Amino acid sequence: MTSLRARLIAATFITAIALPALAAGDDPVVATVNGQNILKSQIEAAHKLLPKQYQQVPFEQIFPALVDSVIDTNLAAADARARKLHEEAEFRDQMRRIEDQILQRTVLQKEMTRNITPEALKKRYDAMVAGLGEKEEVHARHILMKTEKEAKAVIADLEKGGDFAELAKKKSTGPSGPNGGDLGYFGKGQMVPEFETAAFAMEKGTYSKAPVKTQFGFHVIKVENRRKAEAPTFASVAEQLGNEISQERGAAYVENLRKKSKITRFTLDGKPLTDKKVEPKK
Repeated sequence: MTSLRARLIAATFITAIALPALAAGDDPVVATVNGQNILKSQIEAAHKLLPKQYQQVPFEQIFPALVDSVIDTNLAAADARARKLHEEAEFRDQMRRIEDQILQRTVLQKEMTRNITPEALKKRYDAMVAGLGEKEEVHARHILMKTEKEAKAVIADLEKGGDFAELAKKKSTGPSGPNGGDLGYFGKGQMVPEFETAAFAMEKGTYSKAPVKTQFGFHVIKVENRRKAEAPTFASVAEQLGNEISQERGAAYVENLRKKSKITRFTLDGKPLTDKKVEPKK
């Protein structure tokens, strides 16, 4: 069985347990298996669940193979039922686990997306940008050398009037070298501590008089400019803020369930961990 065929079968199986088919009147029948309709929507859903490299294949081109994989799934499932495999204890246990997983995803999705209103997003945005006016960003360039001696030689060249950007292009071993060592604007917490401390201590238009050692080597730094941090636009971060709210709500929902429940953990040999016992709150 080819890798593609295996992935198609896996995708159609996931589709079967995760995505309900539309009614026959809502989209066309693309095949029948012993009288059971296979709808175009099922094929489209299977296509969306494929790895990205297969999703890039035009749908019309991969359509016949997808239909075949759905047919194979239906045929195998029908044979399994005829052999009463669906009545075996192992199968029922697996289905209970699958049901629990789908229910978990469903309820989490509902809780995480509940009432994420424009007002909630705007409130989160206002809180995020409230302190940005007090924060500063530095626009810096750097020349990265392997040894302190090499970095000191660069500083000597600068003392003689050398152009920082040109020296970076010729000598820097860092990836920003071809761009004149330009790192753009950055705020605190975005660079390694040694580099950040040195850059934020410098005045606009100055360069470091001694090499700055970090885990990457020895840096000569030039501060091109300093400015107050600019707040991102609401539109540019709205999706990110929504995701943050969703994640927080999901975590809070699970934590609340735990607080209301009596949970006892056990060791590998079955002994209760009494110090880990969680009683529900009154």
